[in-house]
Amino acid sequence: MIQHRSILRSADNSGAKSLMVIHIYGGSKRKFGFLGDVLNCVVKEATSSRQVKASEMVKVVLVRSRKEYKRKDGSYIRFSDNAGVVIDNIKDKNPRATRIFGPVAREVKERGFAKIASMAIEVL
Repeated sequence: MIQHRSILRSADNSGAKSLMVIHIYGGSKRKFGFLGDVLNCVVKEATSSRQVKASEMVKVVLVRSRKEYKRKDGSYIRFSDNAGVVIDNIKDKNPRATRIFGPVAREVKERGFAKIASMAIEVL
C-alpha cells in the first residue's frame, strides 16, 4: 500500500535510486497504490550518466510492496521493500531500463506488464 509522498527504491538500471510518489493513477480520489499500479513519481536520487536524471518526473509500476497483498486464492504476498520500475508511458507499458533487479509480483504480469515480468529474475 503506497500513498502520496512514499519513497520507493528503483528495481531497474534506469539510473534512478530513490523515487517519491506524487500521484496514483486510477481516479482523482485514489489514495493508495497496490502491486501492479502505475504511479507518477519524482526522482529524488540518481546515478550520473544514465537515462533518468534527478528531479525528473517519471511513470513507475509498483513491483514490490511491504504491505501484504491478499490474492484471490486466499494467500498473502509481502516483500521486504517498496520498489518500482520506470516505464516509458502508460499505453506502451515498456520499461526504460534493460535489467530488472529482485523478485517481481505476479500481479504485474496480470496487469499487462509482461515485458517487465519476463525481464525479472523471479516472479512470485
